[in-house]
Amino acid sequence: MPKNSNKRVSFRDQFTRSYRLARTRTRSRIHGYMNRRPHRTFRRTRRRDYLRSLQLPGYLSFTHSVNKTLWRHKRIFLSLAVVYGVLSGVLVGIGSQETYASLTDTLQETGSEVFQGNFGEIGKAGLLFASIATSGLTGTPSEAQQIYSALLVLLVWLTTVWLLRNLMAGHAVRVRDGLYSSGSPLVSTFLVSLLLVVQLLPLGLAIIGYSAASATGLLTNGVEAMLFWLAAGLLATLSLYWISATFFAMIIVTLPGMYPWRAIHTAGDMVVGRRVRILARLLWMLLAVAVTWALVLVPTILLDTGLKNIWSQLEWIPIIPIVLLLLSISTVIWSAGYVYLLYRKVVDDDAAPA
Repeated sequence: MPKNSNKRVSFRDQFTRSYRLARTRTRSRIHGYMNRRPHRTFRRTRRRDYLRSLQLPGYLSFTHSVNKTLWRHKRIFLSLAVVYGVLSGVLVGIGSQETYASLTDTLQETGSEVFQGNFGEIGKAGLLFASIATSGLTGTPSEAQQIYSALLVLLVWLTTVWLLRNLMAGHAVRVRDGLYSSGSPLVSTFLVSLLLVVQLLPLGLAIIGYSAASATGLLTNGVEAMLFWLAAGLLATLSLYWISATFFAMIIVTLPGMYPWRAIHTAGDMVVGRRVRILARLLWMLLAVAVTWALVLVPTILLDTGLKNIWSQLEWIPIIPIVLLLLSISTVIWSAGYVYLLYRKVVDDDAAPA
């Protein structure tokens, strides 16, 4: 047996070897990253270097295709909505009817002073819609309710994506299959969603700054208002620039064996040269959700107010909290389907920058 067979490698040699290996890997990753991205720091990127094809249908046409796809499998997604609604009602709870009644009473007391003519009830309903959409009639939820709510949203997102991926592949699946099989990337999706929250911090700072500037009267001065809107616009643009890729990362991370950081890099490569067009589609999704909420919730508020003014026996029925829960469920499922189908469109036209 050789004398040096049991000789231990020194700590210095181990450190040097590990350092060289890490440096080689880092250089390889940076080289690959630079080859995939046409942009360079402090250098003008010419349009011919980043121009990238992306064939997408029109806004209304694509929205119709999303609705058509979900409606084609309506039994599965309605079953998912029922499961989500039951779990949300049990674990998180529905909106408080007392909170809604107090909001209504407050607006009725001050409505005669604020609104005039035939538009009074519509104005009250609009204010109620804004209050309900921002507060959810839940007041200040407990820590347990916040955790349950976040977990339910992530699980419904994962289940919707899993079901759509298998249905579009031609597989016969059930809601039970999605609920049992889609939860494996929960931790990875949670980490990507945390990144999404961090990326929205600049936009949050702009909103907080707007509240403070409005309270102090800063927006009434010309130069100060211009500087504020310039800074707020830059902060909002930064958040929108980041989240345009992170939404796709929340789809990519659901693939088997995919890690969060790799999903983020892959999503970034997908949106290079297409970021503005993809961001416009995501903003359209948010606009469609807001318009749908207004078209459903405002008439429901008017109907609820009218019925309860005629029949006081209906005061105990939580019509608005139930409608609010149904809208929340539909929004999560529809948004997940919209982002997934948009992701599929981008994958189908995965051309490299020119």
